[in-house]
Amino acid sequence: MSNDSWKDCKFDFRSIPTKCDNCGSDRVRYTTNDEIYGKIYGNGGCYICDSCRSYVGVYDTKSKKPLGRLATKELRELKMACHSKLDPWWKSGKFKRTDCYGYLANKLGLHLRETHFGWFDKEYLDKSLIILGTTTEDDIRKYVNSRKEINNG
Repeated sequence: MSNDSWKDCKFDFRSIPTKCDNCGSDRVRYTTNDEIYGKIYGNGGCYICDSCRSYVGVYDTKSKKPLGRLATKELRELKMACHSKLDPWWKSGKFKRTDCYGYLANKLGLHLRETHFGWFDKEYLDKSLIILGTTTEDDIRKYVNSRKEINNG
């Protein structure tokens, strides 16, 4: 996927963070997550803001690509709440993961490629919780069927 396909996206946190999204500080550094948790979890890599203590993990310690935006405790709690609403739909095997995220992207007016709770700000996490709080299995099924019609038509 070329970078041009991202130009009209609202969210894109694929780059190494150099400034905190929460407090605006440039005191962001790469470290190991034992600084946060007291021991290493997962691959151990993370970015932390020394001003407000927001942090984000990384996909791997070689690329150091962040999993999303630097997050405060409030954002981390909102992300977990969103996952608790969305994940059961695809983990149950009733739907594909991309179908569930596609449904949410459609409702939020976003592209699927940018629909990651780890990238969302408070506004979009709150919007997601409202949408997912009223979403039914039938809603997702209708979305999936409408996509099939578009792709087959």
